[in-house]
Amino acid sequence: MESAQNIALGVRAAKAPSSLANRLKPGSKRIRSAVTNGERAFVLGDGNSPWARRQRDLLALHIADLGDEERLSENQLSLCRRAATLETELEMLEGQLSLGKVADLDLYNRLSGNLRRILESLGLERKSRDVTPDLKSYLQAKATHGE
Repeated sequence: MESAQNIALGVRAAKAPSSLANRLKPGSKRIRSAVTNGERAFVLGDGNSPWARRQRDLLALHIADLGDEERLSENQLSLCRRAATLETELEMLEGQLSLGKVADLDLYNRLSGNLRRILESLGLERKSRDVTPDLKSYLQAKATHGE
């Protein structure tokens, strides 16, 4: 037969969720990191460096291309962050090349390929632009030019 103490512990465990479970609730900030809470851009590092500002700009552009942050899943946001990071690093390498310095072209090529794959995962598509005018615009242009 179980002791009263074991029974009491079992009842308490069944009724009250652990403090960890309470702290992991989506609305709770107690256990979430500053990055998750939006207070910091990175776990480590300077969020105000030129690199970080450019990465943040590119991230905002990718998110805008896909709609807005509220419409994206966490996985899509993660891919946007990775794409922005790779683009920032590619721009750093391009800057080295523009100064006539040596840059690792193998690294540049691998980063470019990885960026393309991430962008394809996010829905990068090559879309041709329709340059055919509608009938009304065509007739107006023809009448204006007297042809």
